[in-house]
Amino acid sequence: MQTRTIGDVRVGAIGLGGMPMSIEGRPDEARSVAAVHAALDAGVTLFDTADAYHRDAHEVGHNESLIARAVASYGGDTSDVLIATKGGHLRPGDGSWTLNGSPEYLKTACDASLERLGVEAIGLYQFHRPDPKVPYAESVGAIRDLLDAGKIRFAGVSNADPDQIRQANEILGGRLVSVQNQFSPAFRSSEPELELCAELGIAFLPWSPLGGISKAGELGSRYAAFAEVAGEHGVSAQQVCLAWILAKAPVTIPIPGSSRPETIRDSAAAADLNLSAAELKRLDEA
Repeated sequence: MQTRTIGDVRVGAIGLGGMPMSIEGRPDEARSVAAVHAALDAGVTLFDTADAYHRDAHEVGHNESLIARAVASYGGDTSDVLIATKGGHLRPGDGSWTLNGSPEYLKTACDASLERLGVEAIGLYQFHRPDPKVPYAESVGAIRDLLDAGKIRFAGVSNADPDQIRQANEILGGRLVSVQNQFSPAFRSSEPELELCAELGIAFLPWSPLGGISKAGELGSRYAAFAEVAGEHGVSAQQVCLAWILAKAPVTIPIPGSSRPETIRDSAAAADLNLSAAELKRLDEA
């Protein structure tokens, strides 16, 4: 698989988002582990998780622990794997999502994630979502402190707007390496953030990059162009979506969520799908 850069490391151009393995409707663990192993076989080396990726109140960090076990049980070399996690979101166990961006909480959450991942320093730690009750500078300041303390190797933010991205990079002393925002054919409002990341040389990690695609693998009528291009190449619409995102800028690294070996294999193949300038224009205008 082609690689792209986060900080000073190279990762596969397609990552894997672990949330579907741990929230409502999750499969048995064996299938999720098989999906992680299939991803590694396909050249995926970026795995995105979060302490809030769990279902029940008593199992905070379910996905972090699962990803760590799955990578550890892989038979091949995993020295180039980068596990990214996040803090600042909470799930009380009733299906809702809440926020806590206080510096004290973020530092405590990071310590717990360190233990679950079984590492001395977290590869990439991201502030999950701005908390309107806490000044953004204070939340990002906690991430800076964790970076300075050596508890995290790289620092990122998620669900941030352009002003917050610039502010975070300033607070981190130019050490912001990634921004994780929603972006897909059906959700394009993060285009300004993507363009800013390209300008600054910061990795842009689109979450839910396959948004708008049905379980049958077809795009809605508004996005028929994606299905048409897929048919012309003899590949899935999902692959076309991911290849389109990869072509947006050299800094994009989509992280499609998956809990099935076959779906992550299909997604990983998008790294080898080359779309023409005419096809990209057609998809941009869809």
